[in-house]
Amino acid sequence: MEKRVLIVDDEPHILTLVSYHLAKEGFDVTTVEDGRSALGLGQTQNFDFIVLDIMLPQLDGVEVCKRLRKAGVETPILMLSAKGEEFDKVLALELGADDYMTKPFSPRELLARIKAILRRTEQDKVYKLPLEEVPVDTKIQVADLEVYLERHQIFKADQEINLTPKEFELLVYLLKHPRMTLTRERLLERIWGYDFGQETRLVDVHIGKLREKIEDNPKLPQIIKTVRGYGYKFEGEN
Repeated sequence: MEKRVLIVDDEPHILTLVSYHLAKEGFDVTTVEDGRSALGLGQTQNFDFIVLDIMLPQLDGVEVCKRLRKAGVETPILMLSAKGEEFDKVLALELGADDYMTKPFSPRELLARIKAILRRTEQDKVYKLPLEEVPVDTKIQVADLEVYLERHQIFKADQEINLTPKEFELLVYLLKHPRMTLTRERLLERIWGYDFGQETRLVDVHIGKLREKIEDNPKLPQIIKTVRGYGYKFEGEN
């Protein structure tokens, strides 16, 4: 079945370029040129992916992304920004975007990013199955934390904790490397899939949110320790 992709950009040549390359790869492409139309389509139609420009007429891309996520739309979103344009990449990712690229960009790289995110999305679908349909589970237990890998569930002292997909991936990676100091750059590469350059604040934001959910006292963390000037390490006892 063809994957449906919504392309949102107010530059006709971008729409034409991206549409051509995606259609050539077998994607079913829909294009719009303003934020309000994008929001309406994103809320009422089922797309497999959305490519969303930041600067749009009527409603900017960040606001569109924010409202889609607030409405419960989980479609993967890749955001585009013009070179030199003021764009807080970390903020966009925190609001729910899955990736971002800066114009001008290579259509081949855009296609590779889309395919990589779609592969991760397909893998995540198993975690939304009814429990009786989920494969035999693997559990990691550390102190009062119980982490079920196949179900993407975590319990602390028998109380379930809700983590975002990235928070869960980050926690599992730390769990699998106990007492090993992991740099922010390594965590960016392993969890987000590629180098974000200097955007290491993204790791700090997610570590902070994880600590709020799993630490008894997030201000004095005992499970995820900071290694100053370097990164983080998992100190929980099995």
